[in-house]
Amino acid sequence: MIPAEESRPHLAGNYAPVGEELTAYDLPVTGQIPAELAGWYLRNGPNPADAASGHWFFGDGMVHGVRIEGGRAVSYRNRWVRTRSFTDGARTYDDHGHRDLTAGPANTHVIRHAGRTLALVETALPYELTCDLETVGAYDFGGKLGTAMTAHTKACAATGELHFFGYGMLEAPGLTYHRADASGELVISRPVEVPGPTMMHDFNLTAGHVVFMDLPVVFDLDLATAGTMPYRWDDGYGARLGVLRRNDPYGEVRWFGIDPCYVFHPLNAYDAPDGTIVLYVMRYPELWRRTGDVVDRKQQATLWKWTIDPGTGTVREEQCDDRPGEFPRVDDRLTGLDAAHGHVTCGNSLVRYELASGAATEHSFGPARTPGEAAFAAADNAAGGPGWLLTYVYDSATGRSDLVILDADDLAAAPVATVHLPARVPYGFHGNWLAD
Repeated sequence: MIPAEESRPHLAGNYAPVGEELTAYDLPVTGQIPAELAGWYLRNGPNPADAASGHWFFGDGMVHGVRIEGGRAVSYRNRWVRTRSFTDGARTYDDHGHRDLTAGPANTHVIRHAGRTLALVETALPYELTCDLETVGAYDFGGKLGTAMTAHTKACAATGELHFFGYGMLEAPGLTYHRADASGELVISRPVEVPGPTMMHDFNLTAGHVVFMDLPVVFDLDLATAGTMPYRWDDGYGARLGVLRRNDPYGEVRWFGIDPCYVFHPLNAYDAPDGTIVLYVMRYPELWRRTGDVVDRKQQATLWKWTIDPGTGTVREEQCDDRPGEFPRVDDRLTGLDAAHGHVTCGNSLVRYELASGAATEHSFGPARTPGEAAFAAADNAAGGPGWLLTYVYDSATGRSDLVILDADDLAAAPVATVHLPARVPYGFHGNWLAD
């Protein structure tokens, strides 16, 4: 018999789901939680209710939240997102290829926009949650959203707008760009033609542009029928970046060829004074040529810088670092602007990159402790100013998890505070600090 760690690594170790929804109060803390922090730290991830799934990406979404205020860790709770897939076993596509946009695991991200907290997955509609993580239901912007919604939305701090997209696997159009205003009204839905059904997981936003990444990981119906990750590497597809001006959302999308690669997550993007567009991304040289298993450690991303020159029609591609990492983040108030620094999860460490100089500062949690994505919590109203990084950390020696709070400007220092959680938090995807 093949051990579970080899046959289904996404269900073993700290990838394995937890079986209970818990609520606990007055959590023990080592150190001192900053008094300025008041809000929820929420993080989403796969947690199959039946303790089985064909791929890590397929598990039912579970949001883990810690409530902080007054220098205290007030509570912890974890709740499954009760999508139609969770409650009724609904499928994204039926036997006739018809798509149900309310059927999806809602397991990838959790955001807040226009007063609504939304759990996201890129194959379906978002699901709205209450502040206590109870499920309200599928949310389609008052009936206006007719596609799936990416899990990686981009909020513009200057306008309050939420930019996002949806892509199709079996139906046209392959890509639709959407924009909601600061009040939550969906105001733009613009189709974009692409050559094939690629897995477009994320995109880029600057003050003046939207940049799509059309990369060679392509839908495969045979893989979908087999119940595994339905995407594979395609040497013949090519790779390109599509640039759309924000002030002309129905205008031309200009495409710029790049070397074949795959990117799940960009760090940030901005418009440079010389007219170029700069993107920082976590770049894989290839993905899923032989296997769709994201737990395969041979498939690793490193930080790269892409500079798009609209004048020459070219892209300059530069590797910034050689250490493997994922889950890049900046202060969200600097999304689309020239952020001085960003941070990336690299194995058992968090790394802060000074983007202009390339200097890096590392916080190592130790060989037995593994952090997830770290969200930034601001200390004041100045974008790019001081703040803290919050992340769940799993300790393989104890089988327990903590919420660790680090000083973002002194990353190498000991944690400011460690909140000891009542349960293990499995490895997951993305989340946010939602300040009061």
